[in-house]
Amino acid sequence: MQKRFRVIFSPQAQREIERLETNDALQLAKDIKSYLETSPLPFGKSRIKKMSGYNPPLYRLRSGDFRAYYKILSDDVIILAVTHKKDAEKLLKKLR
Repeated sequence: MQKRFRVIFSPQAQREIERLETNDALQLAKDIKSYLETSPLPFGKSRIKKMSGYNPPLYRLRSGDFRAYYKILSDDVIILAVTHKKDAEKLLKKLR
């Protein structure tokens, strides 16, 4: 039996997803559910990346042109922010 993680959206991430176009939001939600509920850690050639220089560790899920940034606290995956890939650098500076 595979361990399940509970995905929690920060208020900021929730607002960012609500602002996306429907198709982008649905794709992102599907990727978050399929990847982060079962295996939120990077494994092999993955769409998940551990970001360097963050403590506690910060992870990124790639979904099309969008990125979801999250932290893992015991059995919870906390989605901190969702952004378009072109805005990722600016967001990462804020999360430091």
